[in-house]
Amino acid sequence: MTKMPPLAQLLPHDAPMILIDELISVDVENVHCQVTIRSDNLFFDNHSQSVAGYVGIELMAQTIAAWAGYHAWQQGKPAPIGFLLGCRRYHSEWSQFNQGVVLDIYAERLIQDNNMAVFSCQIISQQQTIASCQLNAYLPSEEKVATLLTTKK
Repeated sequence: MTKMPPLAQLLPHDAPMILIDELISVDVENVHCQVTIRSDNLFFDNHSQSVAGYVGIELMAQTIAAWAGYHAWQQGKPAPIGFLLGCRRYHSEWSQFNQGVVLDIYAERLIQDNNMAVFSCQIISQQQTIASCQLNAYLPSEEKVATLLTTKK
């Protein structure tokens, strides 16, 4: 099995915005990442000792970013910038993710047309699906990102 590169190489984020801990597995269509909820999480609430359940959307989005980053890394390219365009049918069985819980985040690419993609995502804890949705993402080319970042109003 190939050793996975550190997430800091795969994600276009800097700490403390990297919310997932590890890339477990990845292939052409699928990705599996993992996180343990800790107090150093940017969205950790000290009062409830948890992270709000809606943060699951960002965990799923970062898992997709890890998928894209891994494929770029294989080609010797930097982590690409992507855009979360929308979330369909996000449902979480849990209103919060408590400190210490281990979450396995899975994403499967369903459709990709040019630079647009749709992923089916799940968060699983102790073999139970606790959150799911479809995420729509825009994965622009490096040239398009450069154009977007230098366009003046």
